[in-house]
Amino acid sequence: MQAAGGGVMELDAAKARHPGAEAFRFGDNAKLNAEVLALVLRGAKTVTCDAVAGFAARGEPLPEPGRVDIACDWEWRPVCALRTVEVLRMPFADMPDDLIAAQGEFADLEDWRRGYAAYLGRTVGFEPGLEMLVERFDLVEVFA
Repeated sequence: MQAAGGGVMELDAAKARHPGAEAFRFGDNAKLNAEVLALVLRGAKTVTCDAVAGFAARGEPLPEPGRVDIACDWEWRPVCALRTVEVLRMPFADMPDDLIAAQGEFADLEDWRRGYAAYLGRTVGFEPGLEMLVERFDLVEVFA
């Protein structure tokens, strides 16, 4: 990604623009990361979720309403800044239908369950009672 001066935006520079920001990557592989970032940049994705245990496993702090964080590509280059608007916690099995469309990736609740069961199986181990953290966010800045 290019910064306003024409060079590549470094992570430290992106964090300096948003004091207190944490850096993170969507997904668990480069392909998924790129797909999710494209949805965010198009405005098709304004909600994301993960198992609470996933944050601990990666050593990432939980999102906090009002904080701006830096979404990175798979090489840890900053792509965009996102402000957390709302954070909800719920068991995997209790995910409501109305949060699916805003995630941008899934046709319906059943599609979401299949996709996330596979993702969670690869990352923290899947079980229907797994505690999920759901984050609603706004796109603040694109580093391009």
